[in-house]
Amino acid sequence: MSNSEEEEIARDYICFGNPDCTVIVVDATCLERNLNLVFQTMEITNNIVVCVNLLDEAKKKKIHIDLNQLSKELGVPVVGTTAQKKKTLENLMFTIHQVCTGKYKPSPKKIIYTQKMEESILKLQTILQKSFCLSSDLCRWISLKLIDGEETILQSIEKNLSIQLLENSSIQLIKDSVCAELEETGINVTNVKDIIVSHIMHKSENICKKVCLFEDENYSKHDRKIDTILTSKIFGLPIMLLFLGVIFWLTIVGANYPSQALFSMFTWLQEKLMLGCEFLHFPEWLSSMLISGVYQTLTWIISVMLPPMAIFFPLFTILEDLGYLPRIAFNMDGFFKKCCCTR
Repeated sequence: MSNSEEEEIARDYICFGNPDCTVIVVDATCLERNLNLVFQTMEITNNIVVCVNLLDEAKKKKIHIDLNQLSKELGVPVVGTTAQKKKTLENLMFTIHQVCTGKYKPSPKKIIYTQKMEESILKLQTILQKSFCLSSDLCRWISLKLIDGEETILQSIEKNLSIQLLENSSIQLIKDSVCAELEETGINVTNVKDIIVSHIMHKSENICKKVCLFEDENYSKHDRKIDTILTSKIFGLPIMLLFLGVIFWLTIVGANYPSQALFSMFTWLQEKLMLGCEFLHFPEWLSSMLISGVYQTLTWIISVMLPPMAIFFPLFTILEDLGYLPRIAFNMDGFFKKCCCTR
């Protein structure tokens, strides 16, 4: 379920690029939320490896994940990684190789929807398999998208698989029939996506209860308290403006001192270089081009640009590491939507 252009590109490659293996990287500190992506990808392909990353962060928060049990629940290989530990990455590479070479054949346990939805999916899946030479898994996923009725993905399916869905009368007839049957049970175009997501999240919640152990159930209580202040309607924007204002002030004012120091150093060095050129009897046009042209231009750019960058980027990195940038994005989301910058 893509919400942006980059997500559409990734989705189309997974769907139509025929990848040997799809690695889904999930966050160990919020596994339940990330399993949403895992189950959606399972609808498309069987060759999946789930990489549970940030195990070190999970350990700090006293979250323990039973990776073997998670693998059994999902039906696909699950590998735990900590980016700083090479051994975990080697284990991931080995597992990917096993899947790519066919030595490990995942059998994903897909989401089972309501009985009526499953009957509708099966009807569409049957007609699709008869009409096109496609795998049963792909036909099931296309059936789900036909019920969903999302135009962009249906057009993408037609384009990449070179098939006719929207203009195929027999498929449209079955689709209209199953949609009418579903509508009688309260499932329609406006709420079908919510129903799909609710099933996925319910399944994710059940799996997390089985595989995750929280030593401290209130491990995120401190973060939630911070969120109530940093993302509040009253204090969120003023605090954001204060933080950004301090960063820009430090960048602009603080950069003046190293800029001046660099400029003085380069000017002193320029004089020495000019004396060296005179001592070596360089032609005036050559020394002027090299020193007054290339050297002076380059050093001026370094003097002006390097100090602000050396101050701004580390400060912004600190904000990112502290987790404040996502909170800024949350505060600005409404404004971006009004400017039509997000969908």
